[in-house]
Amino acid sequence: MAVGSTGRMTRMAAALGAWAGLYAMPAPAVFAAESATGSATAAATSPVTALAAPPVVTLCYERANVRPWRTEDGRGLNFELLKLVGRRENIRFDFQSMPWKRCLAQLKANAVDGAFAVSFKTDRREIGEFPGGATPDIAKRMHIDRYILIRRKGSNVEWDGKALHNIDGAVGAQLGYSITDLLRSLNVTVDEGSQRSDELVRKLLAGRLAAAALGGSDARTLLAGPFGPQIEALPKPLVEKPYFLLLSHRLVERQPDLARRIWDAVETERNGAEYRKLEKSELPVAGKGKQP
Repeated sequence: MAVGSTGRMTRMAAALGAWAGLYAMPAPAVFAAESATGSATAAATSPVTALAAPPVVTLCYERANVRPWRTEDGRGLNFELLKLVGRRENIRFDFQSMPWKRCLAQLKANAVDGAFAVSFKTDRREIGEFPGGATPDIAKRMHIDRYILIRRKGSNVEWDGKALHNIDGAVGAQLGYSITDLLRSLNVTVDEGSQRSDELVRKLLAGRLAAAALGGSDARTLLAGPFGPQIEALPKPLVEKPYFLLLSHRLVERQPDLARRIWDAVETERNGAEYRKLEKSELPVAGKGKQP
């Protein structure tokens, strides 16, 4: 056989041996090698470093318009404040509207991570956690609002800051609202069969209520609206309260640092220039017309 032919056959055998060795390599090792090579290449060429996805915190709120704090469709100062908190702490809030009693029940069942805006009642500690626990930290409130007593024009119902006078029927309050405890402590019959503030006013004007206890923002809205000429607010508020972001027991237990960050950020952002500017622009609008 010619020398040239022998050389060609030697080179062919070597090539076949190399191919055989390649196919003999276990498949996972091949894929692992390719994966490692691809990952290294991507890491070397990509100019963007992947960021961890922000935690999602689900919050429920009352399906009602309580201006300027919140509306059914997700507008108002409460939402603006929480958006600032989310931006500051890289948290994504998932807002869910529902009737207030259901919202609190969902929170108690740990079906949502929090509810807003909630005034303090001792028994509400069974539902969720306030910032500060049994003595809520007012510095970490979302806002302060008051309850006002509304009567028909010409009525002689009075509130002197300690007792109600000339009550000739039930006093109405919205279902699940904390003001009902105060009203019962004043030894009056409480009607909490309505979910909306305008329903209470209609019952008041129909003679089915002696008076109605409404949140200050609701009272301002109703006094400035179509019912305004027929109703009036008593000058002394029934009570003034801070309102908080109430977090679920499960979130506070499992992610205490996240809960602390959220509450701290509520305080920081509420006192910040951006939110103060929003608050200043919204509160005068809500206060136009007759004042409670």
